[in-house]
Amino acid sequence: MSSFIETEQKVLVNTRAGGVYIPPARLREMQQTITDKSSKEYQRITWEALKKSINGLINKVNTSNIKNIVFELFNENLIRGRGLFARSIMKAQSASLPFTPVYSALVAIINTKLPQIGELVLTRLIIQFRKAYRRNDKTTCLATTSFIAHLCNHLVAHEIVALQILVLLLEHPTSDSVEVAVGFMRECGAHLADVSPKANNDVFDRFRAILHEANVDKRVQYMIEVLFQVRKDKYKDNPPIPPELDLVKEEDQITHHISIDDDLDVEETLGVFNFDPNYLENEEKYKEIKAQILGEDSDDDDGESGTDDSEEEEDDDNDESEDELVKKMEIHDKTNTNLITLRKTIYLTIKSSLDFEECCHKLMKLNIQEGQEMELCNMIIECCSQERTYEKFFGLIGERLAKINLIWAKSFEKCFVQYYETIHRYETNRLRNISKFFGHLISSDAISWEVFSVIKLTEDETTSSSRIFIKILFEELTGTLGIPKLKMRLNDETICHFFEGLFPKDNPRNTRFAINFFTSIELGQLTEGLRAHLANVQKLIATAKRKREDSDSSSDDSSDSSDSSSSDSSD
Repeated sequence: MSSFIETEQKVLVNTRAGGVYIPPARLREMQQTITDKSSKEYQRITWEALKKSINGLINKVNTSNIKNIVFELFNENLIRGRGLFARSIMKAQSASLPFTPVYSALVAIINTKLPQIGELVLTRLIIQFRKAYRRNDKTTCLATTSFIAHLCNHLVAHEIVALQILVLLLEHPTSDSVEVAVGFMRECGAHLADVSPKANNDVFDRFRAILHEANVDKRVQYMIEVLFQVRKDKYKDNPPIPPELDLVKEEDQITHHISIDDDLDVEETLGVFNFDPNYLENEEKYKEIKAQILGEDSDDDDGESGTDDSEEEEDDDNDESEDELVKKMEIHDKTNTNLITLRKTIYLTIKSSLDFEECCHKLMKLNIQEGQEMELCNMIIECCSQERTYEKFFGLIGERLAKINLIWAKSFEKCFVQYYETIHRYETNRLRNISKFFGHLISSDAISWEVFSVIKLTEDETTSSSRIFIKILFEELTGTLGIPKLKMRLNDETICHFFEGLFPKDNPRNTRFAINFFTSIELGQLTEGLRAHLANVQKLIATAKRKREDSDSSSDDSSDSSDSSSSDSSD
């Protein structure tokens, strides 16, 4: 029997594909006979077991059990088997396209803890798309682009990848490439409309041009028309992330900035068995990583001293007081029920108040715990943004709270930074209300003018949304304070350093952009200092250029005179 097992071990080790099939019972028996856990035979057997385990878990994942599958996957050595994971999940996705959202959610969860796995999956998908596109393999292109689209929705891939794929597919449109592009847009169009609205509009303009040219099949033309209807319905049947699969917070996700033009390495060697001389050491390292991810002790698997320890634990339990037992039995709410209830209460309080004074009085009576101040400030701003037009009622609430306590003022200042950085996510009406709200707080000195330090008014560091936000903000300040008083504030030496980004002097190009911006919104009077600075810079440049030309001409004259003197001496 032992010789037969040794023969099977040699067959298993010495073949690349894994040799003949060995039943699980025989595999366990072989594993028990190998005493040296660092040997090649043992590593080969554990590699085969890892491959079967990862394949089995991925093949049975679905919406209802994804959380349990993730837990079981982390129990496997995913760092060693990342090549196996990438191959298995790509194969499973191409075989069952309706499960693409599930597989994408699985990759997104694992990517938060082991980003090298998410990067490997994305890299292999991009390489696979390149090859399929060159071969005109429409089936593979459809499967691959669908997977990439959902990874973009989960923020595993940056939206630049999606836009590059669309440009490639629509640059020289054929019926097949347009069909792939339409399917891709249905999957990630809602996400692109949210994070990159201008590029999204350009893509639909291209679809419209293709439809008017009528160089594609009637079937594909009909698909484009349906896509426009889907966009009109705001992708109600194609949400970026289904609610039951929205398992990762946006701030926890790690986004990989990989482009389809990059020189990528798919690391094919990760999918085949390779002998690891440091196998035991690497296994111990992964146990530590697994303990950190799952929040458990790495020694949980060792149950040898369980009987001895259990007696000591029973003695310790008997010594515990009743108070400690009560604390252990206390239920901790991790569903954010209290937070949701607080938001509802704030919303109802705001909507049921007749004026801002009554509203502030009611809000101050709420049991706002330390650390929840931002929730109140965000709810006030959100309620303000959802009105059809801006209501001064909300600005007065914010002003009163900020002047009552410095904590509220600091919270609103943090909100200003937060909303300015994410202002591109809001539609124009909500953006207008938010800007007017902060304009009221700043003009009334409820919050510090220091918040302007977050604004960098240059062509590269602003978007169309942020420029609209700044325009409406200054219109509100001008309407409240008037231009003379606003100029006086902006030129105040004690706070003028907060406006260095708003009125940039670091680069003539940025200075011109700021001047043109304020001139276009009829506030050119605020840029007198910038204009003087720009004129001085131009004078300095002209003077330096003149000096350089004079020095060049003088050097030419001296060289001519030296040439003439040398000729005279020769005569």
